[in-house]
Amino acid sequence: MKKSSSVLIASLIAAAALVACGTKEDAAPAVVTPPPAPVTEPAPAAPPAAAPASAPSAAASSALDAANAATEAAKKGEAPKQ
Repeated sequence: MKKSSSVLIASLIAAAALVACGTKEDAAPAVVTPPPAPVTEPAPAAPPAAAPASAPSAAASSALDAANAATEAAKKGEAPKQ
């Protein structure tokens, strides 16, 4: 009888220790919603933007050709032509 009560007390102490070491979760903070924004009138429509150019300029085209040539030369391991 003495042994069974000792085992019971030891298991209760172990259970209490495990419960005490558990993580405590705090209650989730209340979500505070901001008051609704006042209704304002919509802004006037912006004027339409100019249509983009359909072809690049000569300088941009030349720069693009030089960049492509340098890329191809780098792929082949050659020095780019200047």
